[in-house]
Amino acid sequence: MSGTTALTEKRPVLGRHEQAAVWLQIWTDLGRAPRTIDAYARGMAEYLLMCEREDVDPITANRAHIAVYVRELTSRPHRRGANVISIDSGAGLANATIQQRLVPVRLFYDFLMEEGLRESNLVGRAGTPPADEAAASNAAWCRG
Repeated sequence: MSGTTALTEKRPVLGRHEQAAVWLQIWTDLGRAPRTIDAYARGMAEYLLMCEREDVDPITANRAHIAVYVRELTSRPHRRGANVISIDSGAGLANATIQQRLVPVRLFYDFLMEEGLRESNLVGRAGTPPADEAAASNAAWCRG
């Protein structure tokens, strides 16, 4: 588990969530590129930090928690701040970046389903109709 050890040293939140560390180790063992693993670790770490702030176990989280995470991504200050000159500068990540951050979260919930720890995936896929109308309103953000 040396690959996971390096990831947890860089992003300690991953070490506090056993299932996330196991999931990342599986992807590492499957031979995914180091940059892919790093991107997955970054996305999971951001999500897990939000879970900790909201005092929610990621395994039992619901769609509202995913919505909070997406809201954080769409409203966080731009890292270049006032130096960026555009209509929407100053807040939020680009839609493509948000989608990239959601990929590891979706894959993590796929893993939890395969392990029998969850019955459903909280993060919908683009073009996939939600299971019910409540999910439709909560998952609209995921379709871009």
